[in-house]
Amino acid sequence: MVQKQTISDSILVSKYIKGHEASLNILINRHQQRLFSFIYSKVKDKDITEDVFQDTFIKVIKTLKKGKYNEEGKFLPWVMRIAHNLVIDYFRKSNRMPAFRNTDEFDIFSVLGDGSLNAEKQLIQEQIFSDVKDLVNELPEEQKEVLVMRIYKDMSFKEISENTGVSINTALGRMRYALINMRKLIEKHKIILMN
Repeated sequence: MVQKQTISDSILVSKYIKGHEASLNILINRHQQRLFSFIYSKVKDKDITEDVFQDTFIKVIKTLKKGKYNEEGKFLPWVMRIAHNLVIDYFRKSNRMPAFRNTDEFDIFSVLGDGSLNAEKQLIQEQIFSDVKDLVNELPEEQKEVLVMRIYKDMSFKEISENTGVSINTALGRMRYALINMRKLIEKHKIILMN
């Protein structure tokens, strides 16, 4: 079946959603090594890697079956993001948060002074994340859209440009103004970002 190699991820996803179960097997086989290596590079344990890998595809299947997939041909980055979030969940549950991490939260908090959080620091950090999300919602819609795509969805400015229908320079400008406005909002609301 030479055809399997030429079918794009988006077509396979579409076929799977329409009931063609074998399409998911092709997708898993196609991306298995890269995803497994990615997870292992974070957790450094083969058994945990296998668990996270399985949990990732359980979540992928549930999302596809609910019809909530809308990544428009960006299947692998979407699956990697799910795996990344599950790795973060694993570290949270085992109280082994790494000192450096890139979550869906605002990147300004990605470096913690120490790798472990006591209950007080955890509450403070959760409050900061909540405050920042509230501030993002105060941004003008165009700036908010670009900031969310860039920071939370980890999209390149080229991808943002394609998704929003504006030039790369316009996307860069919107991001710049979003960051300027975030700083103003932080000052206005007197939010302390570091503890």
